[in-house]
Amino acid sequence: MSDPAAAAPIVLRTQLRPGDIGRVVLLHGELYAREHGYDHTFEAYVAEPLARFAQAGSPRERLWLVERDERVVGCIAIVEAAPEVAQLRWFLVDPNARGMGLGRRLIGEAIAFAREQGYRSIMLWTVEDLQAAAHLYRAAGFRRIARKPGRAWGVDVVEEQYELAPIPLADEARPGPAPA
Repeated sequence: MSDPAAAAPIVLRTQLRPGDIGRVVLLHGELYAREHGYDHTFEAYVAEPLARFAQAGSPRERLWLVERDERVVGCIAIVEAAPEVAQLRWFLVDPNARGMGLGRRLIGEAIAFAREQGYRSIMLWTVEDLQAAAHLYRAAGFRRIARKPGRAWGVDVVEEQYELAPIPLADEARPGPAPA
């Protein structure tokens, strides 16, 4: 017997609805607490710039949400770090939706959007423990440019900065498998 949730269609959307910002914060807070031991201050770290993003409504910034069974199971965003530099933020795929190519698809959407908006490069910050995400970043052409050990969100972390510069033209973009 097949799992009905496995056959549920995946919906990728950028039109924000009431509750979406809170869901992104909740997903990050719960997932990072469960998988990495982060405390409640991580939610504030996500919530504050996410609220600014939602209030600004800049056409050069975008948040993608992945839904399955009308539940948000993934997200990613491009925000403006500087006039020619985009920042990739809030990348997350729920453990129950991993292994379907959603992470690769989200990163591809974010890179394509940044290119369309005229950004010359994309930067991001992550932590060393997120090896699966780092693998996807490197596969998309990002390279690590900085490492910084420290303490944040109630745990010891090694923050890492990645950069994609210049953003490849559409025909130079690294192909990835299409999600089912």
